[in-house]
Amino acid sequence: MTRAIPDGMVVAPPIDKLGRPLRDLRISVVDRCNFRCPYCMPEDLYPEHHPFLNKHDRLSFEEIERLARAFAGLGVRKLRLTGGEPLLRRDLPQLVGMLVRVPGIEDIALTTNGVLLPKLAAPLRAAGLHRLTVSIDTLDPETFRQMSGGRGEVGQVLEAIEAAQHAGFESLKLNCVVLRGINDGQVLDLVERFRGSGHVLRFIEFMDVGTLNRWSADKVVPSAELIARIGQRWPLEPVARGYRGEVAERWRFVDGGGEIGFISSVSAPFCGDCTRARLSADGKLFTCLFARDGVDLRDTLRSGADDAALVERIAKVWLGRSDRYSEQRAEMRAKGDPQRIEMFKIGG
Repeated sequence: MTRAIPDGMVVAPPIDKLGRPLRDLRISVVDRCNFRCPYCMPEDLYPEHHPFLNKHDRLSFEEIERLARAFAGLGVRKLRLTGGEPLLRRDLPQLVGMLVRVPGIEDIALTTNGVLLPKLAAPLRAAGLHRLTVSIDTLDPETFRQMSGGRGEVGQVLEAIEAAQHAGFESLKLNCVVLRGINDGQVLDLVERFRGSGHVLRFIEFMDVGTLNRWSADKVVPSAELIARIGQRWPLEPVARGYRGEVAERWRFVDGGGEIGFISSVSAPFCGDCTRARLSADGKLFTCLFARDGVDLRDTLRSGADDAALVERIAKVWLGRSDRYSEQRAEMRAKGDPQRIEMFKIGG
């Protein structure tokens, strides 16, 4: 099947070297964050005055929209806005309103830590945002402060969840990164709080994204361990994946208490179904969460290239893609831990 892109040129959707289509684009709109989570942007390595991108170096809303149109012409149907913390980007509902009008885009989601959400949930909903994911790693106030780098309170996140519901986001995804010895003992408290709420709690294995978050295998709590622990308290049954490339392994409570999910990049890699590209705030295209380098699309945009040249450049990158870091993790780390892009630059 072929699709027309904005200038009328018709191209075949690119398939990478492992047979994976391009379906999802995660767009980092800002590299700054108001938290300092140890698994992403640890406080001692990213102090208050760290030199983040300035306005000129970031993609403008018009540039993001143009890139989204190019990606949609190549088969992308889902967009997710990330950061850093995306709600730090001024006038973000304006960007959402621009993206919902891009032909071919069927779903736009946003991932946030929630602190700024009470003021922005309603404008984002009005602009056309379809879905929200809110991070909440624990309900324990002291542990939450530790996992936010002393920058947030769990009460703020709970307020954000309530505000999102009032704005019309009926079912949220709630992400929890689990670290052994820090918040793994509080998993059941989260499940008890959100079971039956209509929201989908998702537990994420601690990943070695970037090279500065002090990752080690002994801090990883395998999803299978959590499934067994939760299932002992509230019996679970598996749910089939909804589509190719779905990240989370889905389970539901036997008693009808809803669903939970598990993202198991370390213990059960899912590289073979990965259909996601990532765009950094400064316009670099990354074909893997664990990539070392990206391809600069900002310079292509600002050099005066037409839509056909932009689409050709993106397609060429995807056609040459063979990334499968999670499946090769042990082998690659044994050869020496290479520098990789940090999570706060391209989202999760």
